[in-house]
Amino acid sequence: MLIEKKIEELTSFLGKHLSPDEKKLIDKAFEQASRLYAGKTLVDGRPAIEHYVGVAEIAVYELGLRVPSLIVSLLHGIDPDTEEKLAEIRQDYGEDVAVILNGFRRISNLPTTRISFQSEQFRKLFLSFVEDIRVVLLKIAHRLYDIRHPELLDDEKKTRFLQEIKHLYIPITHRLGLYTVKAEFEEKVMRFEHPETFQMIEGKIAASKDHLERFMKDFIAPIEIALQENGIKSAIKWRTKSIPSIWAKMKDQNVEFEQVYDLFAIRIIIDTNQKKEKEECWRTYSLVTDIYTPNPKRLRDWITTPKASGYESLHTTVKAAEEKWVEVQIRSVRMDQVAEKGQAAHWLYKDKPAIKESEDWLNQVRDVLENPEQLRFDAYKRSSATSNDKIFIFTPNGDLKQLPGGSTVLDFAYEVHTQVGASCSGARVNNRIVPIRHVLQNGDKVEIITSKKQSPKHDWLSFVVSERAKSKIKRYLKEEELKEAEFGKELLLRKLKNWKLVFNDDIINHLVKHYKKSTSTQLYHDISTEKIDLIELKKHLVSFAADEKTIAGKPVETPSETAAESKNLEKKGGKDDYLVIDNSITSVHYKLAKCCNPIPGDEVFGFVTINSGITVHRTTCPNATRLHERYSYRFIPVKWKESKESPVFVAAIRVSGIDTLGLVGEITKLISSDLKVNMRSISFDTRDGRSMGKIVLLIRDTEHLEQLMHRLSKVNGIEKVTRID
Repeated sequence: MLIEKKIEELTSFLGKHLSPDEKKLIDKAFEQASRLYAGKTLVDGRPAIEHYVGVAEIAVYELGLRVPSLIVSLLHGIDPDTEEKLAEIRQDYGEDVAVILNGFRRISNLPTTRISFQSEQFRKLFLSFVEDIRVVLLKIAHRLYDIRHPELLDDEKKTRFLQEIKHLYIPITHRLGLYTVKAEFEEKVMRFEHPETFQMIEGKIAASKDHLERFMKDFIAPIEIALQENGIKSAIKWRTKSIPSIWAKMKDQNVEFEQVYDLFAIRIIIDTNQKKEKEECWRTYSLVTDIYTPNPKRLRDWITTPKASGYESLHTTVKAAEEKWVEVQIRSVRMDQVAEKGQAAHWLYKDKPAIKESEDWLNQVRDVLENPEQLRFDAYKRSSATSNDKIFIFTPNGDLKQLPGGSTVLDFAYEVHTQVGASCSGARVNNRIVPIRHVLQNGDKVEIITSKKQSPKHDWLSFVVSERAKSKIKRYLKEEELKEAEFGKELLLRKLKNWKLVFNDDIINHLVKHYKKSTSTQLYHDISTEKIDLIELKKHLVSFAADEKTIAGKPVETPSETAAESKNLEKKGGKDDYLVIDNSITSVHYKLAKCCNPIPGDEVFGFVTINSGITVHRTTCPNATRLHERYSYRFIPVKWKESKESPVFVAAIRVSGIDTLGLVGEITKLISSDLKVNMRSISFDTRDGRSMGKIVLLIRDTEHLEQLMHRLSKVNGIEKVTRID
């Protein structure tokens, strides 16, 4: 019955502004809340619905909110976590209630454990979440209820809520001109964080209460007489300044309580019409300063130029008896309403405001929060044109990162750290694994997944949006291009040496021009990545040398010889052509060991068997140590020799990495189509998102194998490429 009575009082308070349909919506919301919280209790045993009605009372009575906010106050225990629930609320109570309730739940779910470290960033995130400023005001009402009932909070909640109040709600209430709420917030925070100091100041104020009352009565008396004599209708209030305000002065001025400059303040509230407000305020100022000596440095004229929040008042500080200073605030009744309730007072002050006027103050609030230096404001609802300019993303530890709208997982990874971005292979966004291209939403919690074998790719530039990510990727790609170019340069040097051609600037300049490259670095890079075919390059150089007769003074091979050699690259040569046994032995039977599969370029040795002639092993063969210990006398030197033909040999490699879509197809395409290497067999096994494969290839020599492994290591998803026996 008590709760029903409170709802009736709320409805009655709004009665002159309520339509019959709005009255029905309030009754419907109360009935739903009664069912929703039936049987639930607060920590102290009271019915849970008292909390929701208490928030509604603060929202309506103290913040001046109306029907949609009252309904959300009653129903904010609902979590509209699906479109179906939100659509149901929209159908039952209208668009405003759905928007406010959804926004309220979204900002309530934001992690605030580290708000003290990034308060400014968090305020920006908080406001970017809000489509309707009534969401913020309801959250202020909610926290006001919480700190007024600390017995309902455990230590963890109390600490967290007070941190939110200190770093989020106090700055916002200050911007909104909700000075009474701000003062209460500040007092509760100080009482919690500095209880001894608070009690000390509170005790000193209480101890001097009788003296203060006599002092202020004597101070006010001549002012009241002067105002009456001059026909100025007014009321005068006085107070000791708030304890947090006094403590701030003690710290700023480095003085004790008794030495604080102005402990007292009086407020002269003039009852006059709006046209005469300024004139009457200045008349009052003149009367007060005729009685008491003012401090001209302490004059604050917020009547001529109001604060951004709409606050209007005339402040001065005058010297009273006992050499004490008193702050005097002079304002009209309307101005006092604004000072007490912020922008809400603009329409509450009117007797019969139109429906549109009842929301006019809301139309000004957002720019008060975001642009406090401006005095004229725009609509309170966030437009779609500006809502996506910036987004705020949480790290797993609760830190905030600000990114441009449309940013991806990769943008966030680079914002965390350059190396994290370079090795990013995906992420867990709100505990769901997503790829690096995934576009983030405001307030997402992101944990980056990295891989040691991951590295930036050219296609990353097509989907990152932050300038930081773009510049870091471009820098890495440039560095990699230089590394590839260095590898290509070394490769070309070895080939020129094998072809009996001298490396010099004339040859390089000629090749740069022939392949239409702008620099030698591009030429070397294309050689390394096999965009330039070395067989074709050799043909061209031989042809060029024939035209020039000689390169660096040395004769060169004829084109016919080169053509024949190139043709033989694809032909499997005889074994007598590519091995030298003991520097002199010829026509001896030998075979390549299957345990280590040696290929040209490997360091090898011969092992004399009893029945099978000589078996050729790599010096790194797993069996080499055992054979050497037992049969060292059977070892003979063996070396590879250059051959006009280029036979192929069997080599096996193991590939491991992340199981990405199309990985095997990309590998086979690279080997067969791009590198023109024949595969004897290929097999892959995939488990738990990981992929492991073995590929048996036909390779010319170790250099050929190294190039192939180097190219495979660049494939997206591949982490490791190793040669196996």
